[in-house]
Parts: sequence; structure tokens; C-alpha cells
Amino acid sequence: MFDKLEDLLIRYENIQNELVDPEVTNDQKRFRQLMKEQNDLGAIVEKYKEYKTTKQDIEDSLIMLDEEKDEEMRDLVKEELAQSRQNLEVIEKELKILLLPKDPNDEKNVVVEIRAGAGGDEAALFAAELMRMYIKYAETQRWKVDMMNYNENGIGGCKEAIFMINGQSAYSKLKYESGVHRVQRIPVTESGGRIHTSTATVAIMPEAEEVDVDLDLNDCRFDVFRSSGNGGQCVNTTDSAVRLTHIPTGIVISCQDEKSQLKNRDKALKVLRAKLYELELEKAHAAEAAERKSQVGTGDRSEKIRTYNFPQGRCTDHRIKLTTHRLDEVMNGDLQEIIDSLIAADQAIRLSRLNEE
Repeated sequence: MFDKLEDLLIRYENIQNELVDPEVTNDQKRFRQLMKEQNDLGAIVEKYKEYKTTKQDIEDSLIMLDEEKDEEMRDLVKEELAQSRQNLEVIEKELKILLLPKDPNDEKNVVVEIRAGAGGDEAALFAAELMRMYIKYAETQRWKVDMMNYNENGIGGCKEAIFMINGQSAYSKLKYESGVHRVQRIPVTESGGRIHTSTATVAIMPEAEEVDVDLDLNDCRFDVFRSSGNGGQCVNTTDSAVRLTHIPTGIVISCQDEKSQLKNRDKALKVLRAKLYELELEKAHAAEAAERKSQVGTGDRSEKIRTYNFPQGRCTDHRIKLTTHRLDEVMNGDLQEIIDSLIAADQAIRLSRLNEE
């Protein structure tokens, strides 16, 4: 591990020297590549420097213990030594986490698809609340949300919502959200006061670039129709909505959020690329079934991942047995505690597997 860290430190220093080279600064493509590499290595290099400093502190303390005769001073040095050793253990663990192989999709934007599941109108209302929850979380991260399709049910709920979230590391934070979300509460449509259980399905897909997916437009059929729902001028009066059918897979995508047919067509193609890319990822993951089971959640849409219990004010993530009684805050987009816990659990599992190898 430490040989690799030394190599990374040397590479980081070489990058810094290259970045001040006039030839590199004049080549914008090369400059951007080096800046990205520098940013990627920055956290590891800083942590490794911290490790080396702490290691040196330990060595200095051991030398002082050998030379120091005054008992009070020796006690102080022993305290510092114990603290440095404790710090070194923490830093080593952090270094191992930083060296874990990164998901190549972590830096990508995401396409979020939310569908109402079992539970009729109540499921549609819950799906709409989940959509608002993710949009509010995106706002806390200063990410941009771009609605692609919203199919409402008439009472404030939605049968399906598809939107894109553009922002740094969006996929790395939201990828654990794929699966079945379950709500337990008394529906507004329930007159008898009974608690009902309803579900909604969430799919988080990394945005696919054209180079990621081999898409033949001859395999696509585009149909246009008049937009429905609440729209402004022109939205409901022209055939601006687009329905895209991918013939080989049978995937159908509707986009009607924009007034422009061309913009809706482009959005539909973005969603299709993300879906096709997700299918490719699922095939790759299936080939690594043992590894997939060891990670936090499979990303399978049929996996029940979380329960939102309104009478108890409780939110439980079943994969890591995490329960928080801050349901109101969670529904208002305060997901950071849950996301951080999922990331930490995934890292712990991957570290244990690394130690076994």
C-alpha cells in the first residue's frame, strides 16, 4: 500500500510542476486533464502527508523517551505517543478507504425515475413526496434539477416522475436510493382511520454519454402527441409531447415538460441512454454476483430498502438497520445522515473483502 502511496505522491508533485509549464497552460485540453487528475489525487496525497507527519511524531516521541530522565516530561511524552498511535490507526483506515477502487460512474449526473407502486392514490401521493424530497436534497447540494416527465393523478400525486439531477458527485451520493420505498400511514383518502401500507419504486441511473451506449436511431420510433396536465401557453395546444419507443427492448419514454418538440425529443433520448446504460451495468453486476451481494444493496428495483412510518415519525433503512426518528426532516430533504451511513457501510464491507484477499 505504501509503495503505491509514494508513487501517487511523486505523480502529484510532477503534475504540479507540469501545471506551471507554459506549454501545458497553452494546451487547454491537457491542462484540464491534469487539473482533474490533481483534484482526484489531492485528498489521498494530503492524507498520506498527514500519515507521514504522524509517523515522524511517533519516532520523535520514542527518541525523547529514551533520552528524557524527568518523570513529568516522560509522562507528557507518553501521552503524546499514545495519541499519535491512535491517530495513526485512524489515518491508516482513512487511507485504505481513499485507495478503494472508485465507481467510474460516481462523478456522473443522474436520471431519477419514481413510479407509484402498490396502494393506488396513496402510492401516487407518496411518489410525489419522494420526488419533492430528492429535489429538496438536490437544492442543499446546489445541484440543478431538470424535470423530464411528470404524470400526475389529479389529486396532487404522481404516477411517474422522471427528472435529471446535474451536480458534482450526484451518482456517488444517490446511487443507494434505487429500490422499493414503503410508506405506512393513514391516507388522506381513508375515512376509517386505518393505517395503510403503500409503495413507490425509485431508480437512480447514471447519465450516459453517447460514447457509453451504442444507440442506433433506426431502432427508435418517435410519436408526437398533445401535452396533458397543467401547462402554460402553447403547452396544451400543440403536438409538442414526444413518446419514444426503443424497438429492441420495448422501453417506452414519454416527455412533455418542454414546449418544444425538439427539446422533449432530446430529453427522451437522454432517458433512453440512461436506461440502456443501466441494463448494461445490470449485466455486468450479474456476472459479479458474489461481489454484488457483499455491497450495500444491489440496486435492484424490487429490493425493499426503506420504510417511512408516519404514525411513529420513523424512517428505517433495512439494508443497514438504521432507524432515525427525524421523519419530517428526512421528507424535507435532510438525507445526509442516511446517505453518509450507507456510504460508510459500503466502504466497511469493501474494506473487509479487501483484507480477506
